[in-house]
Amino acid sequence: MEIDVFAAAHRSDWERLEVLVRRRRRLTGAEADELVDLYQRVSTHLSVVRSSGADPVLVGRLSGLVARARAAVVGASDPAWRDVARFFTEVFPAVLYRLRWWWILTSLGTVAFSAALGAWVALDPEVMGALGTPESIRAYVEHDFANYYVENPGASFAAQVWTNNAWAAAQALIFGVFGCLPTIYVLVLNGANLGVAGGMMVAHGKGDVFFGLIIPHGLLELTAVFVAAGVGLKLGWTLIAPGPRPRLRALGEEARPAIAVALGLVLVLFISGLIEGLVTGYVHTTWLRIGIGVVAELLFLAYVFTLGRRAHRAGEYGDIRERPAEAPVAG
Repeated sequence: MEIDVFAAAHRSDWERLEVLVRRRRRLTGAEADELVDLYQRVSTHLSVVRSSGADPVLVGRLSGLVARARAAVVGASDPAWRDVARFFTEVFPAVLYRLRWWWILTSLGTVAFSAALGAWVALDPEVMGALGTPESIRAYVEHDFANYYVENPGASFAAQVWTNNAWAAAQALIFGVFGCLPTIYVLVLNGANLGVAGGMMVAHGKGDVFFGLIIPHGLLELTAVFVAAGVGLKLGWTLIAPGPRPRLRALGEEARPAIAVALGLVLVLFISGLIEGLVTGYVHTTWLRIGIGVVAELLFLAYVFTLGRRAHRAGEYGDIRERPAEAPVAG
């Protein structure tokens, strides 16, 4: 085979494939079909040239062209780190911003319930007496509450806290799909524990100890739980009142972004666990301890209301980009 004659006969195909590969993100439908056809044709040309063994330079050129055309045809994905970066800069904050009223109202309602219960415990001696003996309550107020944060090594305690909080958040989110009530139960249980503990501490003059130990990690930790619960309530309400969408389709459209929230909260709860395990019990300056917690909370809110708002206004919904436009149905 005369390699120069072969190259001259097919050079126009190779040059055209080069052009289509460079423009692969802006191809029309007809050009995409042409790209596939030329990729197959030039692959055959490469086999012919390679079998002849006559021109290593031409083999190298065609090999590179076919490799780039293959990537264009099969749609090579972006590197994984870009997906991770996009998730934390667009997807996760956009979903949080879109569902902000669900978790903000959940936060306000739960905190109000905890405060009311705490006041009842602190002001009613009969309620206080029903919680335990005077000796057990005194031991809790004087020692047990504060010792909880230092009785285990900081690193292992942080890991334990992270696991416990992740489980609580997962319950609050997942259980919402069962008509909202299980999520409300999780909120009531967590709010009651917080209110009872605060009421006992305040009634015995230890309110400064209570808030000084709860605020550093509790701001971010409780916000994460409230976010999970708010998203769970949204899921449950979607099943109850799907609007004009079919119920299962509506649930799917809300459940996929909810998965993004669950994944993102793993990192948020990891940070709050680090604060609880390494700051709450070991930083003895109260204002510094509280300041760390306040800064962490403000950074989270700024993250949601800056990156999240921008991504949401740009059209980010948190759903899977490559999902089918329509679900298959029986013919």
